[in-house]
Amino acid sequence: MSTKITLSSAAITLCAALALSACQSSKPAASGSAPTSTNTASAPAGGATDTSSSAAGATGSTGGTGSTEGTGATGATSSTPARGGSSGSASGTASAPNTAKPSGSASSGHDDDSYAYTHLCDPSKLTVQVTRMTDIPTRRLITVRNNGSTSCGLSYYPLVAIGNSQSADQSKDVRPLIPGGLGGPPAYPVYAGKTAYAVLDLNPGGSGSGPATTLTEINVLASQNMPNAATQNFPLGGGSVGTPKLGLYEAGVADAVASMQGANTPQQ
Repeated sequence: MSTKITLSSAAITLCAALALSACQSSKPAASGSAPTSTNTASAPAGGATDTSSSAAGATGSTGGTGSTEGTGATGATSSTPARGGSSGSASGTASAPNTAKPSGSASSGHDDDSYAYTHLCDPSKLTVQVTRMTDIPTRRLITVRNNGSTSCGLSYYPLVAIGNSQSADQSKDVRPLIPGGLGGPPAYPVYAGKTAYAVLDLNPGGSGSGPATTLTEINVLASQNMPNAATQNFPLGGGSVGTPKLGLYEAGVADAVASMQGANTPQQ
């Protein structure tokens, strides 16, 4: 009996030892797994932080360059030239307007009356035209445009003679009446890109002294100081001629018509 008790005690002691050993081995395993779990959780957290920082850095790099030249992004590259091209186009477009008044005139300071009084117009920088006025067929509108970059001076009125294009004898040319009592500035100023207007009425009274077959052209010299070689010839355009009248140069058509109506003095 005592032998059984001794064996039982030994068995109990052995089991207790085994149980204690098992418990001790399980504790390190749990302790080891906890750090492993912690490291696993911290790794994704660190990865998220790194990704966010990388995105911010990319944004900051793009904003820092300001040109996106090194990004190679298609969208950024195409938008930048588009904005630059539009600006350049608008600017080009801002300097062309130059057609109404050449840009050089504003910077030179030579587009005023005083400059025109001392610098007569060069025929090569003028465009002269004669057109029939639609309201009254006997009237012709003479326009002289200054194509230069500075103002220039014209005589008070253009020199006009109505003659026959087939005749070498100009003694029979008809010269229109002009306004009397002329005086004032030494010249009529025409600014750069602007036009001077003068009106010629071939037959103000309605009765003609010369048939269209005799007088066929209108000869115009834009200014008295110019050589005869600068005279331009325009077809009469039909109708009769009788005591024609010519007005002074004016800045507008209405004023040019009014000036013509006051013509009462023969040309010298």
